Amino acid sequence: MPRRLEGDFDYIVVGAGTAGCIMANRLSADPKKRVLLLEAGGTDNWIWFHIPVGYLFAIGNPRSDWMFKTEAEPGLNGRALAYPRGKVIGGSSAINAMISMRGQAA
Repeated sequence: MPRRLEGDFDYIVVGAGTAGCIMANRLSADPKKRVLLLEAGGTDNWIWFHIPVGYLFAIGNPRSDWMFKTEAEPGLNGRALAYPRGKVIGGSSAINAMISMRGQAA
């Protein structure tokens, strides 16, 4: 059950994906500032968020994925594609199979 928060905040960060968590962390480094981090999804306390094969259970599951789809594309014979987005603290990074990929300089 959500708990009620009282008082004023210096900063409100909406979305606890990767960027939101980093932003809230950096803003809260100043102990004089009060930061509120909001996330519409849940916490990452599900086993499938923490093991590499977990993406098989997380992507396409309404518990962990917002279940977005693209618009139908003429170049795809009118098909729409699934567009997985993480519904959890950590955002899409939580459902990406624990893969970190670096871009190639070329």
